[in-house]
Amino acid sequence: MSEVSLSVEPRTEFGKGAARRTRRAGKIPAVLYGHGSDPRHYALPALEFARVVRENGSNAVITLELEGKSELALTKTIVVHPLKNYIEHVDLLVVRRGEKVTVDVPVVVTGTAGPGTLVTTDLDTLQVEVEALHIPEQVEVSVEGVEAGTQILASQVTLPQGATLVTDAEALVVAVNEAPSESALEGEEAEAAETPAEDAE
Repeated sequence: MSEVSLSVEPRTEFGKGAARRTRRAGKIPAVLYGHGSDPRHYALPALEFARVVRENGSNAVITLELEGKSELALTKTIVVHPLKNYIEHVDLLVVRRGEKVTVDVPVVVTGTAGPGTLVTTDLDTLQVEVEALHIPEQVEVSVEGVEAGTQILASQVTLPQGATLVTDAEALVVAVNEAPSESALEGEEAEAAETPAEDAE
């Protein structure tokens, strides 16, 4: 994961009105906390931060540049407006080089399972402990040629070197089941089609 720098400004106003003014100015209200320090309030450049998340994922590590000083921070929480889809607020965590952090990493299923199977994903993310500057963008689970009745548990997922699994080792990540036959599906569709006709009588 590449390191990126963002120039930030301190925030001195707080509350909803102040947050709105910050966003109108093209910036995102953010709080930086961790390592026993008091929370610090910053304004991040909105377009640049959105690009960082797009290119590096939601676990982006950013070098914050402020008044000639720089500090490493991990993106911890991104609050997005439910309707308008803009970033409302960001929580950042102070990190040090070489320090380990616990993050949720997306699970990506690859490959094609054996014929007549149905693949279901039970976990979209795995929680891992990993060095802050080596957070993987994703972990891959291959189902190439896997037969029906196979279950892939968290402990069976290959993690990048240096990453330790935090999620329960026995947690089900992917299940490969037998796909319902066409006749079974057709039977279900026929039943569904018959029901309204019976109601009409």
